Amino acid sequence: MSPILASIYNGLIHTSWLEAIAVISGIVSVWYSRKENVLVFPTGLLNTTIYIYLSLRGHLIGEASVNLYYTAMSIYGWYNWALKTESQYIYPISWCNKKELNFGVILFLLFWVAIYFILIKLTNSNTPVLDSLVSSTAVTSMWWMAKRKMENWIAWIISNLVAIPLNFYKGLILFTLMYVLFLALAVSGYKEWKSKLSSS
Repeated sequence: MSPILASIYNGLIHTSWLEAIAVISGIVSVWYSRKENVLVFPTGLLNTTIYIYLSLRGHLIGEASVNLYYTAMSIYGWYNWALKTESQYIYPISWCNKKELNFGVILFLLFWVAIYFILIKLTNSNTPVLDSLVSSTAVTSMWWMAKRKMENWIAWIISNLVAIPLNFYKGLILFTLMYVLFLALAVSGYKEWKSKLSSS
């Protein structure tokens, strides 16, 4: 058996049922997001609340904090996506205007710096710049997704492109494969939303 296959096998047999539910619900959530289905949020909430529990159990305060933000954004996004007039959604698919784009970039930079310092002060991360980059782009994409902004997919694509080699470097083969799947879904989601936007 090759080292990669052996890592996948070992990862699978050591994955708890709770971790498995979190991973599956995360994948399902991205799938629903791609389809612009409001079920993206309840499935996402299942994913993030489990990760909060697992992170706190493992004393990973940084991970728990980020997932708490994701949980809050899922509730906020669920509310936004449900808002509509008689004929259309209050937040239809659209590109960011200049103000929304600038806010997203500032949000990204603030979280990148904040998460970086949390990692170097409170954890033993040997890749704090890239770890914080993955998290901060995900933070920004969650904000844009809550407003049905096209840029959310671009942020997810960047996050996944960094996460794939980063997790492979760390020997986390299952997470690497998961982020490869997330990348494929993000690219597909961007194309699908762009097609819907063009036809509206």
